[in-house]
Amino acid sequence: MSKWTDQLPEAARDYIGNRRVDEVECIIGDIAGVARGKAMPAAKFGKQTNYFLPNSIFLQTITGEWADNPFDAFTEPDMVLEPDWSTATAAPWTADVTLQVIHDAKDQQGNLIAFSPRNVLRRIVDLYAAQGWRPVVAPEMEFFLTARNIDPNMPVIPPMGRSGRRAAGKQAYSMSAVDEYGKVIDDIYDYAEAQGLEIDGILQEGGAGQIELNLAHGDPVRLADDVFFFKRMIREAALRHDCFATFMAKPIAGEPGSAMHIHTSVVDTRTGKNIFAGSKGVETEAFMHFIGGLQKHLSGAVALFAPYVNSYRRYVPDFAAPINLEWGRDNRTTGLRIPISSAAGRRVENRLPGMDCNPYLGIASTLACGYLGLMNKTQPRPEFTGSAYIDSEDIPVNLGDALDLLDEDEALKGVMGHDFVKVYDSVKRNEYKEFLQVISPWEREHLLLNV
Repeated sequence: MSKWTDQLPEAARDYIGNRRVDEVECIIGDIAGVARGKAMPAAKFGKQTNYFLPNSIFLQTITGEWADNPFDAFTEPDMVLEPDWSTATAAPWTADVTLQVIHDAKDQQGNLIAFSPRNVLRRIVDLYAAQGWRPVVAPEMEFFLTARNIDPNMPVIPPMGRSGRRAAGKQAYSMSAVDEYGKVIDDIYDYAEAQGLEIDGILQEGGAGQIELNLAHGDPVRLADDVFFFKRMIREAALRHDCFATFMAKPIAGEPGSAMHIHTSVVDTRTGKNIFAGSKGVETEAFMHFIGGLQKHLSGAVALFAPYVNSYRRYVPDFAAPINLEWGRDNRTTGLRIPISSAAGRRVENRLPGMDCNPYLGIASTLACGYLGLMNKTQPRPEFTGSAYIDSEDIPVNLGDALDLLDEDEALKGVMGHDFVKVYDSVKRNEYKEFLQVISPWEREHLLLNV
């Protein structure tokens, strides 16, 4: 292999074997978490140390439009992309030998681009490091397999299973339900192995064709990279078997939504111990402060956890989705759940993020809120017992209100980065404005001839 391939992780080297690499995809995640970048012949990639893209890609909306420029002097300069070799991984669904490499986004003076989502997360991890802490996260990924939907005017429906019947809902944890689309699952496992991605478990969720994929706990940036890779890979596995994989928060009416629950603990880098557990395993003040920070600031972060108008359809009672910022031990009706665990594994599960959120931003904002609680020694409300499916003013009911709450939380904006928040706000308000220009079937059905 050539000099640059010697820097690749073991899984990427194993995937290549004795073959020649044909193509390298130089990618970064944009505000939505979409992979942007450029592909080039491997021979050309090996001769360069960096690549260029306009930093305006972070102003592109999910519809492909361009948001308003939030800066006074913006000339759409090139940013410099430098490969992060630790992220190099296979693109095993391609016909030739292709690698993907996530790149660091820097300006021409070598500074990290402040509004790149991956850089936002890295900066927050650095804030923890400055205090002698190391955050540990474990994301859960929920998604739907659906029949191909080539007409956006038609509702999404479940896929056809191997039995010849469409997938049915209310089959949580059913092994036979997962077997209905076993060929897709097999490809997900095979692709994950080729990419060096670790799957902790796969199960059937409560929706028709809804799957949950769990990832082992680890470093926040690496886990966000993994989710970024998994979303692309799962879509490819589904397409290979004539169906779609969707990470929309609420793709099918009457079915549960898809979440990206984030489990978080914090380790003392000097002792290697979980700061949420004290002597004899007791819960620490730091544990309570972390919860308190989440309760105080997550309302402002909802715009990051629920980034689209569709996201708010998931926040409804009795559909296994949180509609509050209460906390409770082993209570799935609370937005903040404390799972059963050993003292060393004590963690907080943030159940608010939807699977449609950018994984870098979902993890970053969770850590940002907890960090503020730790630094300010914020006390939480009393533990909530019983069902928390109650009326609550904690959670905004639409994207516009959520963006207003983000704008009002100066402490959260300071940790996330003011330039980033400006870009994010501009992109999301542009998307919200576009949505409001669309007339829905409900409006035509009930208003056209009745009002």
